[in-house]
Amino acid sequence: MANIKNQKFIALDILGKNYLSWVLDVKLHFSAKKLRHTIKEDNAASNEERATALIFLRHHIDDGMKYEYLTVENPLELWQNLHYRFEHLKVIVLPKALNDWSQLRFQDFKTVSEYNYTLFKIVS
Repeated sequence: MANIKNQKFIALDILGKNYLSWVLDVKLHFSAKKLRHTIKEDNAASNEERATALIFLRHHIDDGMKYEYLTVENPLELWQNLHYRFEHLKVIVLPKALNDWSQLRFQDFKTVSEYNYTLFKIVS
């Protein structure tokens, strides 16, 4: 992650801890750059659009994963590989978030700011 200052947002962690927020960030960025169709099935993206999307995706994943997906030359294929690798996290994250929500007590925090931070972390 030597080029972290050039990144638009935090790179995808190799363990996928930030996968859900990373996916949202990528989709938003691709929509803004009119590249969202490059990660959809049966797209008619040009080679230039695919290359731009692939460069962006590779720039925003952990260095360890870059080597793992070194031979992938299509952004759709990389997107699907990452999806299959990390999508199961929703099954893990949701029950934990529900438990954290049920255990959240205002009196457990020293400041309203700490409470709000924890609240928004659970919600996200």
